[in-house]
Amino acid sequence: MDFALPTTNAGWLPFAAGCVTIFFGLCALFAPGLTMRALGVAPSAGRADAYAAARANLAGFWLGVGIVAAALYDQPFVQLALGAGWIFSAFGRFVSFLSDGRSAFGVIAFLVELALAAAALAPAFGFISN
Repeated sequence: MDFALPTTNAGWLPFAAGCVTIFFGLCALFAPGLTMRALGVAPSAGRADAYAAARANLAGFWLGVGIVAAALYDQPFVQLALGAGWIFSAFGRFVSFLSDGRSAFGVIAFLVELALAAAALAPAFGFISN
């Protein structure tokens, strides 16, 4: 299987969304404390399990899905999987807005999640064609 960079917008959008997802995963893998502080969560004193959870649940998922999405950016089901992950992340944040209130970081994160979802889903649903 040969790997080639995308040549059209319909290829670049899901590829870029996959690369951003990989970046988030690498940050969570190698800097879990920084990632948790950025997300507004902090581990209990002396609990190494919190770092393991950030590396496993955040980094592992983001890296796995991001790598597959970047490698197979032209496959509609891969685009749907990546887009569904990001759109449901945005939905969860929206539910939090309704029940917990908004913050500036929350609004920015919501917009980033929507943008990543749109980048992955637009080619899958035919909004952007080759």
